[in-house]
Amino acid sequence: MDKKTALIVEDEKNIVDILRFNLQREGFATLEAYDGETGLRLAMEENPDILLLDVMLPKMNGFDVCRRLREQGNNLPVLILTAREEEADKVLGLEIGADDYITKPFSMRELMARVKANIRRTSMKMDASSTMDTGSGLVVNTDTYQVTKGGKVIDLTQREYELLTFLASHPGKVYSRIDLMEQVWNYGYVGDDVRTVDVTVRRLREKIEDDPASPAYILTRRGVGYYFADQA
Repeated sequence: MDKKTALIVEDEKNIVDILRFNLQREGFATLEAYDGETGLRLAMEENPDILLLDVMLPKMNGFDVCRRLREQGNNLPVLILTAREEEADKVLGLEIGADDYITKPFSMRELMARVKANIRRTSMKMDASSTMDTGSGLVVNTDTYQVTKGGKVIDLTQREYELLTFLASHPGKVYSRIDLMEQVWNYGYVGDDVRTVDVTVRRLREKIEDDPASPAYILTRRGVGYYFADQA
């Protein structure tokens, strides 16, 4: 198996050293940057498997780095590292395209679980056909990780793609937020993280629905969870 590469963008050297040590111990290769501009350049040039991105950085903050990556069509998995606990910061990170966040101080065990969960999809393939036509012109190609609607490519983040593929492969089945955290995010624990599901669903609806306020694909069963409409 090819060694996965993690890019660490963090301005506190002691944290970089700890992250590097633990990632390498788990079999990862690592790259490091101590400011946002260098981190963005390395992310674009080196094509790592995951980006561990601090928010408070010299030259360019983590939110701007993530935003620039997504604007350039780079869907590298991004795990935001933040000392802030404000809900608004967590939501902002997800809104601009981060796949996940973890609040300092964090345990290395928790961090490694999230790193592994966020790069899990690189080896994932659906057992069914490589092309899944969900109806109404929405098509998922699981070989190219590409989603099209009416023949036009829709630019999704990794997590949005995974959520869509999971729900669409089980049409009509309702999944709670906790179910989705376990099945799509691959987390064996939940808590406040369930808010992540709502933000990701909202972002996904904005990209695939004709009218996100009145969705035709990803529907809500109030008080229960989300499901993909059976298009048959």
